[in-house]
Amino acid sequence: MNISRLLIIFGIVLVILGLAWPVIQKIGLGRLPGDIVYEKDNVRFYFPIVTSIIVSLILTLIFWIFRK
Repeated sequence: MNISRLLIIFGIVLVILGLAWPVIQKIGLGRLPGDIVYEKDNVRFYFPIVTSIIVSLILTLIFWIFRK
């Protein structure tokens, strides 16, 4: 696979993710229990660890299905 094809696929995935973002937020993805949020004065640190794990599992399953 050459780099141009990879960049096109990556761009398409980002567009689809951007269009699906309102639905993703309504599901609650991104604000799950276990996601780390630290707020103090003018600082806000947000690390979505549980959301990252769930997205990773879903993508692994999808890639595994399409590989077969």
